[in-house]
Amino acid sequence: MARITRTTRTAGVVAVVLTVLACAQQVLLVAGFGGWLPGWQPWPYLLVAAPAWLLSRPLWGERVPPVWERAVGALRRVPSWAYVAGVLALAAGAWAVLQDFEPYLGHEEAVYANKARSWVEGTPDAGWGVYRPVGLPALGALALWLSGDAGGVAGVGALRAVALVLVLGTLTVTYLVAAAWTTRRRAVVVVLVLLSGLGFLRRVPEYLNDIGTTGLLLLVVFLLVRAQEKDGSRALWGVPAVALAAFYLRYGVVGNLLAIGLAAVFAYGPRAWLAQGRRLAGAGVLLALGLVPHFVHALLETGRPLGMILSATSQANRAYVGDGLVYYLAVFPYRLAGDLGAVVMVAGLWAAGSAMRRVWGRGAGVVRGDDRRRVFLGTAALLVFVILGIATDGEPRFVYLAVVLLTVLGVQAVAELAGAWSGGAWRAPVLAVVAALAGLTVLGTAQVVAHGAMPGPKRLSWSTVPVALEIGAAAQGRPCLVVTGYEPEFGWYSRCDAVTYSQYRKMRVPEGTRVSLVVFERGRLQPDAAGLERLIGGRDTDVRKIGTDGSVGTATVVTLR
Repeated sequence: MARITRTTRTAGVVAVVLTVLACAQQVLLVAGFGGWLPGWQPWPYLLVAAPAWLLSRPLWGERVPPVWERAVGALRRVPSWAYVAGVLALAAGAWAVLQDFEPYLGHEEAVYANKARSWVEGTPDAGWGVYRPVGLPALGALALWLSGDAGGVAGVGALRAVALVLVLGTLTVTYLVAAAWTTRRRAVVVVLVLLSGLGFLRRVPEYLNDIGTTGLLLLVVFLLVRAQEKDGSRALWGVPAVALAAFYLRYGVVGNLLAIGLAAVFAYGPRAWLAQGRRLAGAGVLLALGLVPHFVHALLETGRPLGMILSATSQANRAYVGDGLVYYLAVFPYRLAGDLGAVVMVAGLWAAGSAMRRVWGRGAGVVRGDDRRRVFLGTAALLVFVILGIATDGEPRFVYLAVVLLTVLGVQAVAELAGAWSGGAWRAPVLAVVAALAGLTVLGTAQVVAHGAMPGPKRLSWSTVPVALEIGAAAQGRPCLVVTGYEPEFGWYSRCDAVTYSQYRKMRVPEGTRVSLVVFERGRLQPDAAGLERLIGGRDTDVRKIGTDGSVGTATVVTLR
């Protein structure tokens, strides 16, 4: 029997207290009392509790209480497919509930929405740039066409339904891949932990491409692993199709794909890939052929085959090269995956590091069959942070693939660590506790998103949307142009074309177009009074003020006659 010391007892008390506090704050969030927490943000108690639980293992690690064994036995009788269905239903429910807290399209959403509607109805694609990928608006155009309603407010539902399909698809892919690498029940825990993270759940209700792209990138990783682990596998032939789908959905996956490629060479070695011979060469040719339409389009639009990709990189909102990496170092892992997800991600890093020592370290133990896979997944996750952190600004949605990979590794590591205690008796109870905490955290995080993360963007919509709707109604179907610092939102809700003030200064407005200049009390990218007079140029105008409850205040709309 392990010796119980004073340090062990102290660690046990700390572990219990912090875990109770972690659960209590999630209950507070679910009950709607998250305002008691600063900024509706739960404290990372579990990050401290986890090592305390490890230190106090002699207190509880000898045997599992009978009541726990009975509870786990009852859980085992539920088929895994039922748990999967429950998690997907939970995700769909969160998506539906959060729609009420952000009923209007945000800036990025509106850009893709305008392009989608332009393909359906021929309306202007306000805010669109050549660096934008075509995949998401193509899916949106299909949704708008099927719904038969591309209206400014009503069309939001059809576009947000695309987001739901992408979310459920990515969660399903995550489950299937995790089940192939671990077990079906552990895969359910992986999906629950992923869904519970604030970085992920914040984007679930939005019409964006990051979550959908993550599922495709995970498939690329899976196919590469299968190509190495199964003799004679033809998985490489599937990589080009999946990688191209991810690329056309989001050009930013180039950095992710580079990280995956470098990690694959590092983990398995160049010889292992060269041994694939014809399959590797054929996959490369197919990938190149699939990129030809993009290169031709980029050449026509920018004069360079890589012009659109480089243009996308140049749009990064960074203060200096590498500030994205600084951001990821500052928020890792808590702000990316939440309290519970942070613990799991750290466990994933530890598992990847242990596997690396076994593969390349002298006297580091017996190399396991899946060690190179763990090295691959862990290295890919780290390289995603590094490459994207250098190439662009930092946002949690850019590094979802890294979060997923470390979560898969982490859940497996937690299961194996618990399995090493008392002959494996603790494995199932520990995973059950993690799953239960993750389920509770999903509900708590949904409240954080609704009341802590969404109010800022929503308050901007309270200013832009009513003004855009009024301008659109006043145009009465005539060609119209809105000049504003919020051109995508105004384009969607007014059905007019919309440009920034800097763009307006350089453009020639078509004859017969109704032009409205919009200036908010606290707006962005707009001229002062003297600059506005110079743009008016002595023309007759209609000026009206529109009061709003949004964050940028009252709007002054100057319509040129």
